[in-house]
Amino acid sequence: MAATSRTPSVSAPAAQPRPGLRERKKLRTRSAIRRATYRLISEQGYDATTIEQIAEAAEVSPSTVFRYFAAKEDIVLTDTYDPALEARLRSRPAGEPPLESLRLVMAEALTAFLAGEEDELRQRTRLMVEVPAVRARMTETLSDTARALARALADRGGRDPDDLEVRVFVAAVLAALREATLYWAEHGQAGDLVTMINRALDTLEGGPAL
Repeated sequence: MAATSRTPSVSAPAAQPRPGLRERKKLRTRSAIRRATYRLISEQGYDATTIEQIAEAAEVSPSTVFRYFAAKEDIVLTDTYDPALEARLRSRPAGEPPLESLRLVMAEALTAFLAGEEDELRQRTRLMVEVPAVRARMTETLSDTARALARALADRGGRDPDDLEVRVFVAAVLAALREATLYWAEHGQAGDLVTMINRALDTLEGGPAL
């Protein structure tokens, strides 16, 4: 099907309360672990990079790495934008079509990611394509994202987040996001990723069709 690309207008994220000292320390530690991981993978490859090396580069203990991330794949896939998606979705107008709400919050999060951490995003998406363990773990982590988004949409519509229709809708949107991201990575990361994601979401307007 020929899809029409449309890039939504992305508003500035709402101001968030400044985290306390303890939380800021946790964020710094998490960020240091992620930066060290990406640097080591860039230098020596994914498989050759160990948790012990990551811990040494981040100046923490291996147990601290595992306290923040259950597995090496989680270090690659976790970012600071995912936790804000549910909150941003809840902030959208109650009468806005759910697909449009999700389109806007995803575009907002991705635009912020590209503005601040584009190199990391490009490395992450390459790893999604090249490393089976990362790709498999991505599918698992999307289940967590799906539950968070389903809660927000269900609360707004007065429904149970476990309703079949809610789950299928959110799963379809996240599948479109996943496939657009993989397509971008598989094709040399050429073109605008936000536009590609919008093209993928356009296929869901009115129900999937070819």
